[in-house]
Order: sequence, then C-alpha cells, then structure tokens
Amino acid sequence: MYESFYGLTGKPFQLNPDPSFFFGSKGHSSAYSYLKYGVFQGEGFIVVTGEIGAGKTTLVRTLLEELDPRKVVAVQLVSTQLEADDLLRSVATAFGLPVRGTDKAQLLATIEAFLTSLVTEHKRALLVVDEAQNLSPRAMEELRMLSNFQLGHRALLQSFLVGQPELRELLRGPSMQQLRQRVIASYHLGPMDEEETRGYIEHRLHRVGWKDDPRFDPAVFASIYSATGGIPRKINLLCNRLLLATYLAEKHAIDQADVDAVIGEIRAEGGVDTPVQPQAAAMPEEAVRTDNVVRSFAFSSIAARLDRLEKTVNAMHELLRSMAGSPDRRPKTGGKPGRGV
Repeated sequence: MYESFYGLTGKPFQLNPDPSFFFGSKGHSSAYSYLKYGVFQGEGFIVVTGEIGAGKTTLVRTLLEELDPRKVVAVQLVSTQLEADDLLRSVATAFGLPVRGTDKAQLLATIEAFLTSLVTEHKRALLVVDEAQNLSPRAMEELRMLSNFQLGHRALLQSFLVGQPELRELLRGPSMQQLRQRVIASYHLGPMDEEETRGYIEHRLHRVGWKDDPRFDPAVFASIYSATGGIPRKINLLCNRLLLATYLAEKHAIDQADVDAVIGEIRAEGGVDTPVQPQAAAMPEEAVRTDNVVRSFAFSSIAARLDRLEKTVNAMHELLRSMAGSPDRRPKTGGKPGRGV
C-alpha cells in the first residue's frame, strides 16, 4: 500500500522471516559464526535461544541458504508440544519417509536406513527443530537417541534446537545430562542496542530501494528503540504501522509526534506494559546462564500472538504438503546451491 507512495520496491518490514533482509548486528553476527562452526563439525546439537521475535528463525534460514543442497539434506520441524512417538513420526515425515502402520522400532529402522543411504550418496542430514522449548523430556531423549546413529565413526544426523529462553531451563534438567554433553555450540540471541536498531531500520529500507523518502527525524530512532527494546520483530511491527500512518496522512517526513501516536495505538491494542531497558546482547555460554533478559514490552502480547499464528500456519502447510506427496518422496533440501560444508 505505502510502497508505491514512497517509491519502494517491496515491503521493508514484513513479519515473515526473510534471509535476504538479514542484518549482521554484533549479536546476530556472533551467533551466525557459532552456528557456522557447529555445522562444519557435522555432528551433535547446536542450540539457539532468544526471546520471541529476536531473529532466531531468520538467522537459521540465512545459514541454511548457504548450505549446498547437493551435500546437505536439511529439514525443519516446528515443535507443537510433541511427545516422543509423535516426534519420531514428524522427523520421518519431514524427511519424506513413510510412517503409516509402523511402530517405533520400524520408524527408527526406517530413519536410520535413510540416513545411512545419504552417506552413500555423499550427503549428510540436518534437522532443525523450531520452538524446541515445547518438547517434552521424553521427546528430547528421542532426539538424543537419533544422534546415536553412526556409520563407522561418522554421525548420521546433526540437529539444531531453536527456541525461547525456556529451552535453556529444559536443557538444565537432570535428565538432560547426556544430551548436554552433545551440544557442540550454543548461543543466546539478545536484543540489539540503540545504534544497531537504527542500522537495522535503515538496512531494511535500503533493501527495498529507500531514498530518504520518507525522511526519518534522527530523534525518532531513540524512541523506536525505547519502545521495542531492540527486538527485530517488534521493530518491524512498529515501523510497518508507522509507514502506513504517514502514508495515510500523505507525509514524506516522520517526526516524533508520528512515532508517539503509533506507539500509543499499539500499546492500547496490546496492553500497557512498561518497557524494560534491555541488556546488552550476551556472549555464548555466559548467555546461556543469563535469566534476566528483557521480558516485558508494550508489544509482547501482539508479538506472541503473531508468533503462534505463524508457527501454526507453517505447521499446517507442512502437514498438507506431506499428505499431498507420495510416501517415498524426498523433501526439498534447505537453501539454494552455495558453498558446501
């Protein structure tokens, strides 16, 4: 709607994760490096945590797009409080394997045979489990058992566990000791700082051909940061509404009054939580122990509802896709042809 008015080639602040808009803040760049290191190891678990809307999915998808699909078969699974048996069936379905009429032993044998066949094709498998904080301890144990599959000294499956901070608590449980020992890289993705927030906004605008129309009063970036806490999805939500409002007002400059008005509208819709000043993005390992990361924002309820809706739609899409395809159809591998690992 406002794109043509401002001469933009696309939507700069869409909520759906898009690797083409990846912004390398200090935290996101560090997390990317740790994930890349983990992928090159080709085994074990890689754990990524962060608040809702912190950019976890975009980060993982950016990495997956760099993988060579001729060498890596990557699939993504959205956890919706799966139990152990459901998890195994979901993993098999994600890899395009038949699951009807099979018991647990058959499922494990089918998955192992498939993973072994990839090795003979000089490929390897990568499983990405999103919203992993919803997995039960028994489901986590099944993932660990899958990581036991080996051919000689070569691991057959590597897994990403991506989730909200509750995932850290789950992994600290006494029953998770063996799985923790297989975590080869972990990172907690914190919020951006004020300077990065401005860079993030301008980066996304430049990606769609922004030529300073609309012009942002420099003072408004501090207000946007204060209201969103440096969380990417909250920034997108606010900036999208901001551009819509100024378009409807036929304005080509955004000032403090515009930002205050939109912030007021969003707070009226999503609650009146007092924004908490975010902490700096935590470094790996230390971040896993950081419990007091920003939790309460004016946009919390809206972001949470959007997050649940997006995950549900994606899960339904994958279910329909698997039902429509043939039982032995293999999935599309993650990403576009690129540098192999």
